[in-house]
Amino acid sequence: MDDDYYLSCEEDEEEKEEEEDDYDKDDNDQYEQAHRDESTKSTSQIITNESLVAAQKEVLVRVMELLTLKKSQARTLLIHYRWNVDKLLDVYSERGKESLFKTAGLTVFAHTSLSESRYSLRKKMTCEICMDDDLQSYTMTRMDCGHCFCNNCWKEHFTVKINEGMSKRITCMAHKCNAICDEDVVKKLVYPELAEKFDRFLVESYVDDNKRVKWCPSTPHCGNAIRREDDGGEVECSCGHQFCFSCLSESHSPCSCLMWKLWKKKCEDESETLNWITVHTRMCPKCSKAVQRSDGCNLMTCICGQHFCWLCGGATGVSHTWTTIDGHSCGKFKEEKVRQMERAKRDLKRYTHYYHQYRSHTDSSKQEFKLRESVREKVASLSEKTHKSEQKWASNGADLLFRSRKVLSYTYVFAFYMFGEELFKDEMSDEEREMKKILFENLQQQLIGYIERLSKTLNQPFDYYSSDELEKMNDETMRFGIVVDNLCKEMYECIENELLGPTVAGHNHSIAPYRSEGIEKAIEFGADMV
Repeated sequence: MDDDYYLSCEEDEEEKEEEEDDYDKDDNDQYEQAHRDESTKSTSQIITNESLVAAQKEVLVRVMELLTLKKSQARTLLIHYRWNVDKLLDVYSERGKESLFKTAGLTVFAHTSLSESRYSLRKKMTCEICMDDDLQSYTMTRMDCGHCFCNNCWKEHFTVKINEGMSKRITCMAHKCNAICDEDVVKKLVYPELAEKFDRFLVESYVDDNKRVKWCPSTPHCGNAIRREDDGGEVECSCGHQFCFSCLSESHSPCSCLMWKLWKKKCEDESETLNWITVHTRMCPKCSKAVQRSDGCNLMTCICGQHFCWLCGGATGVSHTWTTIDGHSCGKFKEEKVRQMERAKRDLKRYTHYYHQYRSHTDSSKQEFKLRESVREKVASLSEKTHKSEQKWASNGADLLFRSRKVLSYTYVFAFYMFGEELFKDEMSDEEREMKKILFENLQQQLIGYIERLSKTLNQPFDYYSSDELEKMNDETMRFGIVVDNLCKEMYECIENELLGPTVAGHNHSIAPYRSEGIEKAIEFGADMV
């Protein structure tokens, strides 16, 4: 098996070298064309604080025109259906307007308002909340559901709801009435500053309750929201922050959201510290404190004064020799305890390996972020000297190096869970797991090799190079860049088709697709989306 594996690696390496030899200007043109094609496509829009009202109005007007509704009714329906217009229209076509309204807390046929009722103008009225029975009709307000209470009670009710942050769907005060109060009535009855706060809640509901619109999770918050055509993938805000649209964490492809969530928790909590304690310490049988032995015999003495045996952890007396403890024997083999210790050692060693690789490549990506800035400065310097702007290959190469290094770092997180027992233990046999692991690690090692070559090439002081030296560096950068780009594509295809594709686990392990141009940059709201 090992011989076949190394032979396979050598053959793959030879194939990659052949790819390098076959590189020509046509490959360069195709590579740049792929970048241009991807860069023109965008399924994401940036919604600023200024454009938020316009973005919401765009959807409101569509529903108002399709169903002939008031603005407040359209907004209530959209909030209920989480701004999913397609779902709203499906319910309307399948169940009708009455069912659509009832489910969302609206009334199809609103009751006559008090100002329109001549009888109510002459009649004294009673508020069933405060029980005041000498009220004029102008001090009362009737909602569309028909329930009528005094303005002071409504005002107090609305004030509490707005201050509690529950103002997007304020229901009627009547017992067991789930009807939504008209937003225009709410704003009319509360103080102006509360009306402004209430209106802001309604506007922001377009983001807070919308599956396809989310606030940029940058810190500090840039104030932007991102709207996408789908509800997944990765995106870059105009502030420069790149994130996963599904879980709002930093971009983590090719890890699934669940893998990244588990990995962050594993790195942040004390799970691996506890593993180390299990392997290298024993618990005092009296006070349960962890005791580590640096050297000496097997009789341990805790700070609480308790003596115990290092081998088995059992409490003992103090009389002992170098090899034995009086009145104590732990010669019986405890198989389960040994298995637990061995498992803890193995898990700790495995985690340490993957964490070290992940950390190393993450640190390298930070250095390559600086390199990218340095390369741009060198390109600008060259352009000033030569009065030409033909060094775009260097900037593109540095961008690709930075992106591919980040991808590489996340492949170790992916491998930790893909080939471990936490998520896919029952999804494949040990033999199948080993074969897939070899396939994946083969691609991973090739990617490492060519990323390092690309990094070495771009770290040269090319701003002092001659034309011939620049041409040679251009060829090397493009050659290594094409191979790195293709290996990243192969890696993603392997993950999607060979590794995650056949699994039947209950969790969703979909990953954001690989893009040669990098993570999609959202465009300004109102710009054309191709």
